[in-house]
Amino acid sequence: MDPKETSIPAMKDLTIDNITENTVLINSQGPDQRLTYVMERLVTHLHDFARETRLSTKEWMAALNFLVRVGQISSDVRHEFILLSDILGLSLLVDAIDHPKPPSSTEGSVLGPFHTHDPPTIEHGSSMSSDPQGEPCLVLCTVKDVKGNPIEGVKIDIWETDSTGHYDVQYKDLESPDGRCVIRSDKDGVFWFKAIVPVPYPIPHDGPVGQLLLLLKRHPWRPAHIHFMFEKPGWDHLITALYIRNDPYETSDAVFGVKQSLIVDFTSADAETAKKYGVKEGTKLLKHNFVLVGEKETEVLRDKNALAALKKLGRKVKLIDHLPVPDVD
Repeated sequence: MDPKETSIPAMKDLTIDNITENTVLINSQGPDQRLTYVMERLVTHLHDFARETRLSTKEWMAALNFLVRVGQISSDVRHEFILLSDILGLSLLVDAIDHPKPPSSTEGSVLGPFHTHDPPTIEHGSSMSSDPQGEPCLVLCTVKDVKGNPIEGVKIDIWETDSTGHYDVQYKDLESPDGRCVIRSDKDGVFWFKAIVPVPYPIPHDGPVGQLLLLLKRHPWRPAHIHFMFEKPGWDHLITALYIRNDPYETSDAVFGVKQSLIVDFTSADAETAKKYGVKEGTKLLKHNFVLVGEKETEVLRDKNALAALKKLGRKVKLIDHLPVPDVD
């Protein structure tokens, strides 16, 4: 950028007390109101954090080097920054803010660092796992709207670990995706598939995030669960999971993903169910009804929540593209 094309506010005699206002000022020259607002709040909170903790140079460098290591260990199949966001509770917070749910709908959960974009598409009744050591289970589900109407043609992305608690991408000799699939709901909103009973597993803790957990005296374990992601135009994007009741890590999930409404029970397939769905009698059975919310309904609820929350904080804002910016009119 040609310096002659910019008008940089004059700065001098920068101190602990005035560095924040000067940084905000120089960051406020661009045309993007949302970016300006986000940077103003980021700088303000970041500087206040440094002042409140009396952050030392040694700690500051340790934090920067930690973030460098987070980036260095990240890859196409392991997103350490998502993992960091998860263990800080930020992932769940952002999802709850951006995808608010009315009481009658399915709540969201965390995406996690091991979602991929190449799962095979399967037909109803197919198996998503080839793990011979896993305990077989039958999963019968529906996807409907808040009024109970079935939603046809929803793309459902599903993934889980194998019986040892590892995702397919954690194996170096992986030849093809396993323990994951894409399936679509039928005209009755039904989708069903065969899987294995999920098991508890630790999040990757051989990297910087694991080192941080160790320093905080936190364990890296997640309770047994199956991930689900729902997509269809006109409907709010839903990332969620079903957690198995009474798991030893149900109340201490390393990534804060568990919600009471997402805790489920396995039953057993009776003779009639076993015959209908082609499984052995006594096979573990998981049944669940997912409820999606319309995109417009979510937008209205998100806007309402945003204005109420910021008003409570004493901030005067307006919404542009459903995102708050200062209202200076």
